[in-house]
Amino acid sequence: MTDYDILILGGGPAGLTAGIYAGRAMMNVAMLEKFVPGGQVGQTDWVENYPGFDEGISGFDLVQKMEKQAKRFGLNIINSEVKDVDFTGPDKTVHAGGKEYHAKAVIITTGTEPRLLGIPGEKEFKGKGVSYCGTCDAPFFKEKDVVVVGGGSTSFQEALYIAKFARSVKLLSRRETMKELKAEKILIDRVLNEPKIELIMHHRLTAINGDSKISSVVMEYIKTGEKKEEQVDGVFIFIGYLPNTQFLQGAVDFDDSGYIKTDENMETSAKGVYAAGDVRAKNIKQITTSVGEGTVAAEHAIKLVESMD
Repeated sequence: MTDYDILILGGGPAGLTAGIYAGRAMMNVAMLEKFVPGGQVGQTDWVENYPGFDEGISGFDLVQKMEKQAKRFGLNIINSEVKDVDFTGPDKTVHAGGKEYHAKAVIITTGTEPRLLGIPGEKEFKGKGVSYCGTCDAPFFKEKDVVVVGGGSTSFQEALYIAKFARSVKLLSRRETMKELKAEKILIDRVLNEPKIELIMHHRLTAINGDSKISSVVMEYIKTGEKKEEQVDGVFIFIGYLPNTQFLQGAVDFDDSGYIKTDENMETSAKGVYAAGDVRAKNIKQITTSVGEGTVAAEHAIKLVESMD
């Protein structure tokens, strides 16, 4: 017996959108999500570029609205982590939480997880001063001195949020010039106009020091190799993400970075298996692109299921 028409793996904006479309099409659809629906967006302080919210909206509130809408159309959300899959036959099998799930079509929207710096002290102080989520942990650093690492939009946006709480924020970028920064110009301008934030170019972090808590970091000037120690209370790291695809080895094709390859219909190398959102190989990773891909994946999954009836 096939348990579901469509099974969605992962609960970010792409997965929730797919759930809305599949539910409205009267599909028997479920979502497997190891934490709570929302993905990285649920941990984002403020979203200004999602259409329909002229004043912006918190990431948490946005995904809450998506989840509520998906549930209204019948999406069954199951809190369970996927361990392995078998996509070889027409009946797709997914193992999660000690149970076996079956579906006629699968949509993978497992997203990404933060990339690590891999320097001494990072693992030792993870959750004890080292953080990968400003929205989650910034309030713990009220009137403290922190370092933020990264040169993209996420690091700049998070630095601005952290500055609401911290006494000072040193924002480190490996880039040598302002033109090389990957962050949006509007965020760069806001950072430069925030008196609590010091933008330090062409530097990298080489060590995080401390005993029971962080006491200092070592910064290296990339051009000369000169190192200096700075007294800080916390380190926030935003240097990109890695796709959550470990459980899919051998099941679908990946690109060189481990992201899932699809065609324009969001179908993977396994027939009846689709991928959408940040886990998919693509150039632009935004909430809006994830929502659009979730729509495309769901529509094609629905057509596939209907052709089987």
